[in-house]
Formats: sequence, C-alpha cells, structure tokens
Amino acid sequence: MLPPKEILSTWKKFDNFPMETLTKLWYFEQEQEPKQRSVSLMKEHREQFGVSGNCFDLAIWLMDKFKREGIQTYPVGHDLYTDRAHVAVIAVDEMGKRYFCDLGDQWIQPILVDRFDEDFTHEPLGGFFPAAKVQVLPSGGEVEIRYHRPNGKYSSQAFSLEPIDYSEFVKMAELSQRTIRKRPLVECRIPHEAEVVHWEFNDWKSFLSSSKGLFDEPPLKSVKSWATRIHEQTGMDQEFVVGVLRKYQALMGVR
Repeated sequence: MLPPKEILSTWKKFDNFPMETLTKLWYFEQEQEPKQRSVSLMKEHREQFGVSGNCFDLAIWLMDKFKREGIQTYPVGHDLYTDRAHVAVIAVDEMGKRYFCDLGDQWIQPILVDRFDEDFTHEPLGGFFPAAKVQVLPSGGEVEIRYHRPNGKYSSQAFSLEPIDYSEFVKMAELSQRTIRKRPLVECRIPHEAEVVHWEFNDWKSFLSSSKGLFDEPPLKSVKSWATRIHEQTGMDQEFVVGVLRKYQALMGVR
C-alpha cells in the first residue's frame, strides 16, 4: 500500500503545508481575478505570509509539482459544485498503479487504491492518516475511505476514481474560491510524542487528534492570541492571520 519513492519524495515536499481558508477570504477581497490562484501566485503568497490554501489550491499545486517530476496525475473529488466540495489527487506510477493523495485532509502519505495489486489490502492501516487507521474499499469506479478512530467509531468518504476533466476542475475551483464560509478553518500535521498528529483550528476552537484520542486546547479570547497559536502550529505570518481573523469576525457581525 506504500507509495513508490518518486511519489513519496514529491509528496513530502508539502509536509509543512497547512490546509487553511484564511488565504481564501483574504484573496477573495483583493481586486485580482480569477479567484483561483495560479501556482506561481500561490508560491509568492507562501513566501510572503507562509500560507498555502484550501483543498483546491493544494491539489493544483501538488499536480503541478508531480508534473514537473514526470509523474502522471489527475484530480478526483466528491460533492462537486457544492459548498461541501472536496478534491484530492490520483498519482500514477510507472506500472500504472494509482495512489490517492489528499493534502486537503492532511494525509501523512499517499495510499494505493488498486485492489488487484498484490500489495493491496482491505485491512485498516496506520501511518497514512493522523489519529486514525484507514481502510480502502474500491468498488467499480469509486473508492470508499473509512477512517477508524481510537474510540472505535469510524467515518467515511467516497471518491469517484474517474478523472475530473481539467477545464471542469478549474470551474469547480473558481466556484469554491468564491464560496465563503463565515468561520475560519486551519488544519495541519505536526509531530507529537513519536507520531504525526492532526491539529485543527475550527470555529474559534482548537484541538489535537492523536492515536490516544481528541484533546481540546484551552480557549482563547483575543484575535492576537489565536494568531499566535496558529503561527506556532503552522508558521503562518501572525500579522496576516490577525488581519484575516478580523475579517472573519466582521462576517460574523462581531466587533
């Protein structure tokens, strides 16, 4: 189920890229069009502010990097053209094996989704997703991913394995960048106590998810305090974060 070294080495260049919607709101309010940024612009903003983007940004950036490394890719997703849309990337190795790559949900590493490969297993596996074992269940042209949590519960996502036409993908990305939710979201993977865990800031709360369970962090009262915590976990520029969090407060009618 492990990806080949050429796919993994490219993937690991994104290890410290958070998934975040702060850049989305910030850029939405800029005069530039279109709202889906180019890879060169995303690189510029990362150098300026330490930001990355949402799942569409990360998928576009990852596919561009894979292409430069000579690796075939294509986008996949679910709930497309809705405010719940989520996208990921399929990378194809030299043998034609397909690997699911999801920076938007902050996977630790890509995973094999071809059930006819000798390395494929339906068993839940650790080391691919923070704070959960994952089970890959292909069926026809789709794959269901089940996330088995430490408390015995599981959640799932289903993706079509058929390539999204890239021109349609660009339209979906533009729609996503223009769909603004009122609550900020930041997610990242961080090393913690000999494992990779998931840290999340969501709706003015933050928490860690690990193999030992979910741990809420102490609540904070000021935007500056939240910006400091986000900076400490992601490296994003504090002044940038303060400015965007205040924009989110304005969306919520908070002064």
